[in-house]
Amino acid sequence: MPVVSKSVVLVHGAFADGSAWNRVIPLLQARGLAVIAVQNPLTSLADDVAHTRRAIARLEGPVVLVGHSWGGVVISEAGADERVGALVYVAAIAPASGESANDLLNAYPKSPGLATLDVDGDGFAILPADSMAANFAQDLPAEETAVMAVTQGPVQGAVFDEKIGSAGWETKPVWAIVTGQDRMLPPEYLRAAAERMNAKIVDVDSSHVPQASHPAEVAAVILSAAGLG
Repeated sequence: MPVVSKSVVLVHGAFADGSAWNRVIPLLQARGLAVIAVQNPLTSLADDVAHTRRAIARLEGPVVLVGHSWGGVVISEAGADERVGALVYVAAIAPASGESANDLLNAYPKSPGLATLDVDGDGFAILPADSMAANFAQDLPAEETAVMAVTQGPVQGAVFDEKIGSAGWETKPVWAIVTGQDRMLPPEYLRAAAERMNAKIVDVDSSHVPQASHPAEVAAVILSAAGLG
């Protein structure tokens, strides 16, 4: 059994912001957990890790650190913090020490969602509204994906080539949610990553955003990681 945690830090991924966790947060607070959903700038790995570490420092440990998608890279680096007791990967990229996101994803065919990115002259990428609906969150209502498209955080494409230093999952308990209908990250990658981490694996038959379409299932995994499952 993991040590019971009192705190959770939720780290969003690319093409999203902290509101991505809005359906999960009340379920965690109802069990007495203190929660922070970070608002990462998605400008560099170092910037996102710094924001996440500040959130960890505000809470009483041990902290459960949760990352979605690109947020998995962030929590892999930030998870080395001694205040982090467990990590949860939600449809997330999980590099080992010295690896980047692209080191992992380039071994797989480009997903339908990543094939549609709109990149500006400064290298920042967004997901077009039609792809948000078809590939990012295809199990959510159209009116919701329309809002997600205009509130998304553009991501600096160079972050996917940035290598992490020391991966927290290499020494700490790990949970991983594998999303069976994911059109952003290949489900076969998500499973391989979870198995490599020796994670406790939970399958959710959802799009890339189970925290929005299956919040109770995601919250249950986080609660398990916190010792409250």
